[in-house]
Amino acid sequence: MIYMRGKFITFEGTEGSGKTSVIKEVRKHYEELGYEVMVTREPGGIEISEKIREILLDKKNIEMDPRTEALLFAAARRQHLVEKILPALEQGKMVLCDRFVDSSLVYQGHARKIGIDKVYNINYFAIEEALPDMTIFVNVRPEVGLKRVFETPNREINRLDLETLEFHKMIYKGYLELTKKYDRIKVVNGEQEIIQVAAETIKLIDQIL
Repeated sequence: MIYMRGKFITFEGTEGSGKTSVIKEVRKHYEELGYEVMVTREPGGIEISEKIREILLDKKNIEMDPRTEALLFAAARRQHLVEKILPALEQGKMVLCDRFVDSSLVYQGHARKIGIDKVYNINYFAIEEALPDMTIFVNVRPEVGLKRVFETPNREINRLDLETLEFHKMIYKGYLELTKKYDRIKVVNGEQEIIQVAAETIKLIDQIL
């Protein structure tokens, strides 16, 4: 088992779930309490992974094979983990990550129909046993999330945003399956006001501190 001194908390959700906004509120709360908090994202977080992100989310890359997509996400994740996440945890920091392995399980494993177990095996090679201490699933129905995406001024619209509603419904169903599969995944209602979502999230995180 990889030893980590800090706390590793990931945030998951469909497009437009508001998890990025929740992370901002959570970070502010714990920094005010004196915690050293690092916020990062996937795919990305470091230079190499951000370059892979550009390939993955480029609207021109519509012919990308599902397994290519899964492998690229895993590659970006590996570099991000060893270069940024693990060192921060070894320093005792609280790491708040916008997406991690569960995104691959639902996007490529479930929605792309590769299979959750197959995608997990690809990612196990990438992350070994470095799973989050807790994962927050910000539960927002895909219809609500996509409405937010396309009505938010200046929001980046990427290749995955432009998938069909049916694809996004598959993602949502995949997340619901994972909440039953893994005890580390906790659910908060993301269709509330952001302050309430953040408050419920903080209450959950407090349980592992």
